[in-house]
Amino acid sequence: MIDLTTLLKSRTSANQYDPARSLSQDEIRQLIELTTLSPSAFNFQNWKFIAVHSDEAKARLLPLAYQQAKVLEAAVTFIVCGTLAPHLGLAAALQPSLEARILDQATVDGWLAAATGMYGDNPQLQRDEAVRSGAMAAMTLMLVAQSRGLVSCPMIGFDTAGVSAAFGLQASEVPVMLVTVGYAAAGNWPQKPRKAVAQVLEFA
Repeated sequence: MIDLTTLLKSRTSANQYDPARSLSQDEIRQLIELTTLSPSAFNFQNWKFIAVHSDEAKARLLPLAYQQAKVLEAAVTFIVCGTLAPHLGLAAALQPSLEARILDQATVDGWLAAATGMYGDNPQLQRDEAVRSGAMAAMTLMLVAQSRGLVSCPMIGFDTAGVSAAFGLQASEVPVMLVTVGYAAAGNWPQKPRKAVAQVLEFA
């Protein structure tokens, strides 16, 4: 396993992929199994992942991703979605924690009441939470991929309405970003320099 510092310093947003190297469905499941360890408010786990893996699905996604070739060349492109109305699924999401005695019933009941009060009549907050959860999960996915010798790239350049229609997303499922994952080909840039810490950090 790669240590975290090395992982972070070696991760790049890759544009060049080896189209001859693929990932099995089991390998894709393993990536998502670890991705679902991402944090989410109230442990909503309000995300969904569509693995665009087959040649047919890649061809369907390509025009919706504005003809970006990495959609075809990467082993898989994940449509990372956040889900709206997360409070409606919270009881089911918390049930395993209740059964494992990590949370007690009073805590679960309190969280259910708080989440319903916060999100129930607030569509903007629901959308904000969907994007937050989806974005955190996407970052986790990219780090998991990097730890396994893969490269990745987050993509915001796509037709959100077209992707939703072409891949059967529900109205409650918000496509937050695409993430290509696969094996690197030659020609990727090294990691680009970042701003100095002094430019982005303030102490209060």
